[in-house]
Amino acid sequence: MAEAPVWPVQDAKARFSELLDTCLTQGPQTISRRGVPEAVLMSLDDWRHATAPRATLKELLTQDTARFILDLPARGQGRHREIDGD
Repeated sequence: MAEAPVWPVQDAKARFSELLDTCLTQGPQTISRRGVPEAVLMSLDDWRHATAPRATLKELLTQDTARFILDLPARGQGRHREIDGD
């Protein structure tokens, strides 16, 4: 994932409308103070996605339904190789 563009806090304050538009069109924007990254401005959709509750590993392993279906070949249909005996 690419690093978010960095805006010095003075620029962020002076050009907030531009910062907000950039955030909405290009993704999260980092705000720095004295050269140190301090905060990130992100869209509400990105925020909701980042803070959405996620299932634990235990919940994933114990759920009744599969998350996806593996397309496995039928048994006995695969190629077999001969093993030379000594």
